[in-house]
Amino acid sequence: LKLTVDVGEAEPRTVVSGIAQHYDPEDLPGRQVVLVCNLEPRKMRGVLSQGMVLMAEDSGGKLVFVGPEAEIAPGSEVR
Repeated sequence: LKLTVDVGEAEPRTVVSGIAQHYDPEDLPGRQVVLVCNLEPRKMRGVLSQGMVLMAEDSGGKLVFVGPEAEIAPGSEVR
């Protein structure tokens, strides 16, 4: 699944993620996620991916977003 993510920079980042079997693309716009940005861009499925969405796996094998408890500004640093 090709995602466009606002990380508080001049341009959004393109991220290729393997979450298509767990999430409907129509449910993703507006969702805040944790994105690992300090990785070298890598071509995946023919698309340059500029980060990695941080996920956890529940007991049933479903991928679950790791995200903030409250709304935060795009590009907020994880510490």
